[in-house]
Amino acid sequence: MAIWDNLFRGRAAQFDSGSAATNSIGLSRRRPSVSLTKQGAATGNLRVNLSWRMRTSDLDGRPRQGGLLRRPFDLFKPDVVQAHTQGIVNVDLDLGCLYELADGSKGVVQPLGGFLGSLNEAPYVRLSGDDRFGGSSGETIYVNLDHRDEIKRLLFFVYIYDQTPAFDRTHAHCTLYPSNGPRVEIELDESAPQARSCAVFSVENVKGDLIVRREMKFVYGFQAELDRLYGWGLQWGRGYKSRV
Repeated sequence: MAIWDNLFRGRAAQFDSGSAATNSIGLSRRRPSVSLTKQGAATGNLRVNLSWRMRTSDLDGRPRQGGLLRRPFDLFKPDVVQAHTQGIVNVDLDLGCLYELADGSKGVVQPLGGFLGSLNEAPYVRLSGDDRFGGSSGETIYVNLDHRDEIKRLLFFVYIYDQTPAFDRTHAHCTLYPSNGPRVEIELDESAPQARSCAVFSVENVKGDLIVRREMKFVYGFQAELDRLYGWGLQWGRGYKSRV
């Protein structure tokens, strides 16, 4: 089954960002899962946001204050020229979602290929756009949980687009904003040198109970490797973004 199978381009939807939550649930190795159903958050639009930014040490070639205290004469040394500074600044992470519906249809929602999905029609998952520079809004995917009975499982993943730094050079995290109750936060804070993709979390319908589970599995390839890891069975080809 090709990745474009069963993808429907529905009419533009008015997204509901959910109510503001004053508290949060952090998923970690010690607490890997949470039930949206038991939280009373299994209806309405679930907003999933990916945001990231560069570490300060990657953006500034000057030594930190602590280093100057240990090596005061470094203050008089000329700054090191960072030949690849522009490449460091323009980090491009992409948020995607593999889906499997109750009727067996499967596919992907992601920036590459323009597979934006649909909120009010199958697959009930919609990508709002592609943020290439880690702005304040990041990237957001909406899930229409009013159709939760038609959703079997979702796998949210993040991948690094070509010619950008590794995960350990960003402060990347995913935040889930349900229509009700606390937000759910997952940090991509594990060291995975040279990894290009990460399965961040899954949402599975277990006998009517929507379970969010922290995955945090890094791979060195891209979507096809995540597909094999989780047994989705799609066909993949090389994709590119248009230049801006």
